Amino acid sequence: MAVQTPSGTHVNSHDEQFFKSLGSRIASARKAQNLTQQQVADQLGIAQQTYAHYEVGRVRFPASTLPILAHVLGLTTEELLGQTVQPKGKRGPTPKLQQLLERIHLLPKSKQRIVIGMLNALLVRSGL
Repeated sequence: MAVQTPSGTHVNSHDEQFFKSLGSRIASARKAQNLTQQQVADQLGIAQQTYAHYEVGRVRFPASTLPILAHVLGLTTEELLGQTVQPKGKRGPTPKLQQLLERIHLLPKSKQRIVIGMLNALLVRSGL
């Protein structure tokens, strides 16, 4: 079964595999959101049968519809396309700061309040 474009032309095997994988991700995401094909098709303004063809990879999905579909399914377009999203820069505290926070957490509440007071005073003096 070859994948067809909206104009009815066939695509190569690499593209065919891409559209089948895309359809599989779409179907999994739809099911995870407890949505029916009809509900998603209604959101996209297309027939349920057309949407069903997208899920099995029989028909190419129009690129202009991907952002809307991603939103309906609660995904980013990158996730929908199967791309891994690289985080921008470091997130969260540095390992040393994280270790200190964990040690402070082990202190009794009265000592935690003292440490918090000292940190707040330092931040205020620094204008932060």
